[in-house]
Amino acid sequence: MKRILDIKQLNFYLWTAAAFLLLYSFVESFAYPGTIIPRVINSFLLVMFITVLNFILFEFTLPFIKLTLKWVLIGFLLIASLLVFYTFGLYAWRYFWIQADVYTSFIPDTSLLNDVLVHSQFSFTYLFFFTIVRHIYNYTKLISTSKQLRIEKQEAELNYLKSQTNPHFLFNTLNNIYSLSRDKSDLAPESILRLSKILRFMLYETSGEYIAIEEELKILSDYIALEKLRYDDSLTIKFNKVVEDIKQPLPPLLLIPLVENAFKHGVSETRNQPFVDIQLSISNQQLLFIVKNSVEESSDLYEVKENIGLSNLRRQLQLLYKDYNLTVQKETSVFTSSLTINLLSHV
Repeated sequence: MKRILDIKQLNFYLWTAAAFLLLYSFVESFAYPGTIIPRVINSFLLVMFITVLNFILFEFTLPFIKLTLKWVLIGFLLIASLLVFYTFGLYAWRYFWIQADVYTSFIPDTSLLNDVLVHSQFSFTYLFFFTIVRHIYNYTKLISTSKQLRIEKQEAELNYLKSQTNPHFLFNTLNNIYSLSRDKSDLAPESILRLSKILRFMLYETSGEYIAIEEELKILSDYIALEKLRYDDSLTIKFNKVVEDIKQPLPPLLLIPLVENAFKHGVSETRNQPFVDIQLSISNQQLLFIVKNSVEESSDLYEVKENIGLSNLRRQLQLLYKDYNLTVQKETSVFTSSLTINLLSHV
């Protein structure tokens, strides 16, 4: 009963029947212009009958045969029964409406088999038309469903990555505050205040798909200020930005992983002359974000190991943009992260 009450499926059968009736009547209007109205009535009655047969064939008979292949004989009998309805049944349906003075016969009286053959041509023409339309409809529906599933999968993965990134970011920030509190620093209250601003932003501003670039810059500035509280005047921080349009939309918290990485895995491990140099440029919807930070010299000079923040950012970029480039490079005492995005290439 569930299949019978499927409104979308029923609508498909009705619209297909209407399309065939319109097309068939259009052709007949050129061949028989003087009798087009009764011929349309005839075609409507025939199409109505065959539509019911098509519904039974495609929605019940064929699915039943697929599910019960061992009952080959039953399947054969069902198909044979439907063929009888497509041929002799259609003729009987026509004859019923002739007796009711609704159907107008335009063929001369001939044998029963000849009449059945003539109307079977109409029946199988419509069946062929319906089969092609149904195949195209199902294929289009499958493509649409697959696309929707792919979008939902990407959204789920993107939300998962965000859910990983935010706790990771907060965990690092709380560690910083813990360090200040343990040292009984007078800066601890200010750091908690700045953290509350960041938390408020995460709770109320990052749920949407985009935020204005000015909002992203505010959270970056708050985070930099929060990190700076941990260090003395030996830390040098530069943050230069040239933004053509501060209302330019950008996915929230997209840039902060690179800045966070500079402090956690660079400055915090640098003993001499720590620095962070941040350059942001957005022009003609082309974004360039470069973060340089000090690192300690080591034997693995050019070896770069991506942490969870960089790995998540790389995957988010894959899901969000078609045209982007993220590179990280380690030199003697400098670690450089460079991100370019064509903001027009959003998926």
